[in-house]
Amino acid sequence: MSARWLVVLLTAAAFVATPLLISARPAAPSDISAAELAARISRSAPVGWSGYVETAGALQVPDSDSFATLVQLLGENTRLRVWWRSPDDWRVDRIRSTGETDLFRQGGGIVRWVFESETATYSPVSKIRLPDASDLLPTTFARSLLQGVQESELASLPARRVAGINAAGLRLTPNQKVTTVGHVDIWADPVSGLPLQVQLYGVGEQRPVITTTLRQLKLGAPPETTTHFSLPESVRVAYEPSVDVAAAANAFAPYDLPPSLAGLSSRNGVDPGAVGVYGRGPTTLIALPLRGQVARPLRQQLQDRGDARTTDVGTFVPVGPVELLITPFRGHGGAFLLAGTVTSETLQQAAAELLERQ
Repeated sequence: MSARWLVVLLTAAAFVATPLLISARPAAPSDISAAELAARISRSAPVGWSGYVETAGALQVPDSDSFATLVQLLGENTRLRVWWRSPDDWRVDRIRSTGETDLFRQGGGIVRWVFESETATYSPVSKIRLPDASDLLPTTFARSLLQGVQESELASLPARRVAGINAAGLRLTPNQKVTTVGHVDIWADPVSGLPLQVQLYGVGEQRPVITTTLRQLKLGAPPETTTHFSLPESVRVAYEPSVDVAAAANAFAPYDLPPSLAGLSSRNGVDPGAVGVYGRGPTTLIALPLRGQVARPLRQQLQDRGDARTTDVGTFVPVGPVELLITPFRGHGGAFLLAGTVTSETLQQAAAELLERQ
């Protein structure tokens, strides 16, 4: 090997190794309290940033056309490029070996662009919907998990280096008896409060079932052009009134769910419509009415699992710390799907309360 090529190789190795050495360098201790760090995280939504996120999920969600995105997000490793200007102005690109799917939030609407098929779909933003790639960013995920947290549930963790930042850490251990979440570990920039890494553990689990980490980070709002969707020539934007099955049910299903279910209050403090989201922090329960054509194949998938159990109120299975239950068919062949990070007993109680209202 010539001296010139040796210099090139050594230089390239230095460029590769430098960020690894920086991230491996011990983090400086942080004196911020867990409660103050949680408060800064909760206020961090307006912080502008751009970067690269990696997520790892170990939840084997039943594979269904209506829940295909959840299967990918919660049960696979995902790579995301992100440009975040504000909570209603951002772009998240999900990169997979089979192609790329981009989400653009533009005010009151969402544009979903599938690169390989060159299809663009616009849907109005719905407060009730299934999780998408934007919900698994460490920034949004951490803020959601800290919603309604009590100071007694928080403890400080040693600082660590994440994305080149000395990140302060906290552990959230929910004190609710009905939860299936053991604890949540969060590391964030102590100055801006921007969450950089989140790890969620089930009760008794030694490894996280969901991890989301910012690998590269640039603080500051990215240019407006990065979050604006520019329609390619010859491509038309399709319109979908509801972004997914949950949003459609909430908009059109003829139901009015109670303000509390199985002892859990509505998550946002407002009486729910056809779809209810209950609980606080990492303890969440969702009740979703399904049409017969959606409920039937999902019920069959649950029944085919070896760990499925069937009672008078439905068929239920555990998926890590997440419990799923589908009720017996009711009028017009539909059923309720209940899912959440709550115990099977809580899920069955919720199902019984819903069935009594029918």
